[in-house]
Amino acid sequence: MAIIYQRDKEHSGSNRIFTIHTAHSTYQMKVDAYGFLLHLYYGGKISGQMEERLSMDYLLTYYDRGFSGNPAAVGLDRTYSLDALPQEYPSLGTGDFRSSAFALRNEDGSESCDLRYVSHEVRKGKYGLQGLPAVYAKEEEAETLEIVLRDSVSGVEVRLLYGVLEKEDIITRSAVICNGGSGEIVVEKALSACMDFVAGEYDLITFHGRHAMERNLQRTHIDHGSQLIGSRRGTSSHQYNPAVIVTDRNATEENGNCYGMMFVYSGNFMCEAERDQYDQTRVMMGLQSDLFHYPLKPGESLVLPEVVLGHTDRGLGALSRMFHGVVRNHICRGKFRDRIRPVLLNSWEASYFDFNADTICALAESAAELGIDMVVMDDGWFGKREDDNSGLGDWQVNERKLGCTLGEMIERINGFGVKFGIWIEPEMVSEDSNLYREHPDWALRIPGREPVRGRNQLVLDFSREEVREYVFREICGVLEQGNVEYVKWDMNRSLSDIYSARNAQGKVTYDYMIGVYDFLEKLMQRYPDIMIEGCSGGGGRFDAGMLYYTPQIWCSDNTDAVDRVRIQYGTSFFYPASAVGAHVSAVPNHQTGRRTSLRTRGVVAMAGTFGYELDPGKLSPEEKEEIQEQVRQFKEYAPLIYRGDYYRLSDPFREAFGAWMFVSEDKSRALLSAVMLEIHGNMPVHYVRLKGLKPDAVYEDARSHKRYFGAALMNAGLPIPMKMEEYAAYQMELYEI
Repeated sequence: MAIIYQRDKEHSGSNRIFTIHTAHSTYQMKVDAYGFLLHLYYGGKISGQMEERLSMDYLLTYYDRGFSGNPAAVGLDRTYSLDALPQEYPSLGTGDFRSSAFALRNEDGSESCDLRYVSHEVRKGKYGLQGLPAVYAKEEEAETLEIVLRDSVSGVEVRLLYGVLEKEDIITRSAVICNGGSGEIVVEKALSACMDFVAGEYDLITFHGRHAMERNLQRTHIDHGSQLIGSRRGTSSHQYNPAVIVTDRNATEENGNCYGMMFVYSGNFMCEAERDQYDQTRVMMGLQSDLFHYPLKPGESLVLPEVVLGHTDRGLGALSRMFHGVVRNHICRGKFRDRIRPVLLNSWEASYFDFNADTICALAESAAELGIDMVVMDDGWFGKREDDNSGLGDWQVNERKLGCTLGEMIERINGFGVKFGIWIEPEMVSEDSNLYREHPDWALRIPGREPVRGRNQLVLDFSREEVREYVFREICGVLEQGNVEYVKWDMNRSLSDIYSARNAQGKVTYDYMIGVYDFLEKLMQRYPDIMIEGCSGGGGRFDAGMLYYTPQIWCSDNTDAVDRVRIQYGTSFFYPASAVGAHVSAVPNHQTGRRTSLRTRGVVAMAGTFGYELDPGKLSPEEKEEIQEQVRQFKEYAPLIYRGDYYRLSDPFREAFGAWMFVSEDKSRALLSAVMLEIHGNMPVHYVRLKGLKPDAVYEDARSHKRYFGAALMNAGLPIPMKMEEYAAYQMELYEI
C-alpha cells in the first residue's frame, strides 16, 4: 500500500498518522490531539519491519515562544503555537503569522478560519478535478487520500486531496473548498500545496523571462523574509513559469535533495517561499490572490488546481526525468500522446500576412520535395485580416484573399501528399471586427473606462458560456470545410480590464480559465484526430495545464538557435522534449538578426518536436539537400528524442557551450548534441562528459565507427572539436555493441 493510516497508541490513540510511500520517497503528517493537521516529513524513503508503527513526530518541538499565539484548545499550555509548527494547510487567523495557504472572509467581515480534522478516506485510483486538468492514472497505478478539515464556526470544509503514483515517485496535491454554513463567504486566498521544513538550508530555483526569452533559470537562497513569484496576466506567463524547485544548498545535476512543484494550471498563479524566525522554511503554490475574491454561497464549492510534487536525493537531472515521465504519460492525453508528430512547415515567417492559396500551396509543394509532412497556414486567413489590427473574432474564411474555398485549397495541398494545419486565436477580438460591433459587451472591459489594449486587441469573456459557444460554433464551421489535421491555438496578449458583465468580479480570472479548458475539452472530444499545439506568443502559457489538452506547445516566438539553446535548457527542467515546439527558421533570424548555420539550427530544433519557419523557395539547392537530410535524420532519431531519458550536460548561461543528450530506456542508444556559444582566439578545448550510459558497455559512433567505454565517456568526456566558425554544432549517435 502506498498510503498507510495508523493511530499512535503511545498517545492513547489521539494522534492519527498518515504515511505516504512512493518508490523512493516518504511523506508523513499527523492529526494531533487538538485536531490540527501537522506536517512531519517529506524526503527519502523511510521503511522497514516497524514501518506501520513509525512516527516522525519526534521532529516537532514545543517551547514557550514570545509573541507566538496559543490556540484556545490548548488551554494554558504556552508551548503550543501554530506559529512555530509545520502544517499541511495553514490558514489565516489561527495564530500562525507566517504566510498562509488559505484566507477566508466570513459573512460578518471577519477574516478567520480554524480548520480541524473531521474524517478521511483512502481509495484506489487517482482523484479527478471537475473542470480542471489533472494528473490521471489507471486505478491500479494510483491511490487517493482525502482528508476533510472543518471550521466549526463558519461551517466551511476543506477537502485536502493527495494523489499517489507510487512507481513514478509522484504525489499530487489539491483541495476543494466547500461552504457548509448558512451565510455567504469569500475565499481571498486558496493555494493548493504547502511544504514546511523544520530545519535545513535551501535554495529556490525559479524560471523567469519575457516574451521571446522565456524560462531563464534563477537560483537564490531562501533566507529570512518572503520570496514571491507569480502571474497576474491571466496566463501562466512568459515572465514566470508555474514550476519551481527547492534544493539543498549543495545540490547539483547528479546529487542532492531536490523537491519539484509544478502547477497544473494555465492562469494566474503564485509561489511563495519563506524562512521564518525559527529558521524553518515554508514553500507554497496555488492560485494568485490578487484579482481573486471568490464568493461561495451556502452549498457551493471551489475546486483548486493541482500541484504535482516530486522528490529525489539524486539531483536535478533525476528530478527532471521524473517530471518528464509524469507529463508524457499522466498529463498529456489523446491520440498524439505517444505518436511521433509530423514535421511541419509554418507559413508565418515565410509570408506573414502576405499570402493567398497559391502561396500556401507553393509551400506545400516545396514541403513534399523536402520530405516535410505538413504545411500550416498561420494568421491572416479570415475576416478583414490584413495585419494584426483587425478581424479577430470574425472566424469566416476570406475566400477573396485565398482565391478559392478553404476546402479547395486543402485538396490541392493533400494532392502533394502533405497534411494541412491552421492557426486560430479564439480568445481574442479586434475592435475593428463584426463580432465586436455586434457584441461589445462580450469583451473584458471596465464600464466607463478606456480599455488597455494589447496588440490592438481585446479579450473575449470566456467565463461566459454564450461567448464560448458562439466562438466554438464558428471555429467548428471552419474545421469542417476540409481535411484539417492540426490546429495551432494562439493567445497574444495578457488579460487586463478584469470586468465581466455577467460574473462576480473576483471570480473572473478563475472562471475565464475554466472556460478556456471547457472549450479545449470540447474541441478535443469533437476532433480527436486533429492535433492541437498550444501557444501564447510562444511560451506565455507553457504549462502542465495546457499540456493536458495539447500534447505540444510552441516553446517561444524566438526561433534564434543560440537563444533557443538557453530557452530550451530552462524548459527541460520540468517539460519533456516531446512537448517542446521547436523549428528551424531563416537567417538572419527575424527576432535577433543573428546568423547561424543551417546545421546549428537543425541540431537545436531536434531537441523538440521539429519543423520549419521559412520559405524553401529562397533556399539554395545545397540548403534544400541539407534540409532533406535533417528531416531524414530527425525521423530516425524521433523515437529516442520523444521517449528517451534527457540529460543536461552543461549550463549554457555559464559555460561556453550548450550540450544535452537523449538515452534510450535500455541505455543501448544515445544521441549527443552540442553547440558552441562562444569563440575566441586560441581558445582552450572544452570537454563534455556524457551521462546515463552503461559504465561497462562499449559504444560505437554511428558515423566515425570509433568505439568508447561508457565509463570513459562519462568520466573523461569527449573534446568538442575546434572550428573557425561561430556557433558550430555537433551531433553524435552512439550504439552499444
